[in-house]
Amino acid sequence: MTSTYKKIFVSLDGSEMQSHVLERACEIAASAGAELFVGHVIDSTPMQAAGTYPTTLIPSLEKAWRDSIAADIEKARTIPGIQSITVEAKAGRVRETLMDEYINVYQPDLVICGARGLSNIKYAILGSISTFLIRSCECDVLIVK
Repeated sequence: MTSTYKKIFVSLDGSEMQSHVLERACEIAASAGAELFVGHVIDSTPMQAAGTYPTTLIPSLEKAWRDSIAADIEKARTIPGIQSITVEAKAGRVRETLMDEYINVYQPDLVICGARGLSNIKYAILGSISTFLIRSCECDVLIVK
């Protein structure tokens, strides 16, 4: 049986769970012989809500995220079967950036994300990114717990 997954996009949110999510994405990419696209969105919503958007803060936030996954990415690059690994971080509103700048661009066969588990209040206000992806993506979506 051959996998239909040739392009896999994994959305990492910077949480403690992101290493686990990336590890699962690597397992699937390796077994499928797929390309792996790793993306992170630096959420601009809180900065915009505060009435300011300090673009000078973005590079340090990106560096902190890249540093947090550097060892995991280095390990992933040694896994046989993964065709290629692309790592990107972009700033913007999470939902729009995920769709417009990652998913619509890469056109993956599978999207993988974590289930962060927002509190009921945050969920009511912000909604769930994983729920958004399930509803919006035309490809398969895997939510890692």
